[in-house]
Amino acid sequence: MSATVPTDVPVEAFVAAVKPERRRLEAERVVALITEVTGVEPAMWGPSIIGWGSLHYRYASGREGDTMAVGFSPRKAQLVFYGLKDTPEGAGLLPALGEITEGKGCVYVRRLDLVDLEVLEDLVEIAFARGDLDASA
Repeated sequence: MSATVPTDVPVEAFVAAVKPERRRLEAERVVALITEVTGVEPAMWGPSIIGWGSLHYRYASGREGDTMAVGFSPRKAQLVFYGLKDTPEGAGLLPALGEITEGKGCVYVRRLDLVDLEVLEDLVEIAFARGDLDASA
């Protein structure tokens, strides 16, 4: 988790500026999908992450803060999803998603057409529904 916080930048303006066009079109699809699944409007978290909802986290060290419950960033090389693997249920469902790679706290997708969108919807629903997160330090 990071110190990334919500901003007043309109999500639509950020997505409209995504390049190349294929990545922008994928970003539009993902934003629509996550917004439909969560039932909430997204907000920009920092300069490049679109987030839905919020989640309070607390590390064993005592450090705590807030982050988005589900996040997405349409980077040039890959689509990046945050929160999808933060529960045992979500982590267990990841192999069914399709062609992905995993980072410490995120899931990378090279192209949206390489993943199962129904599984992505399930992962978003699981991630969005979680309560306060107690993470290990």
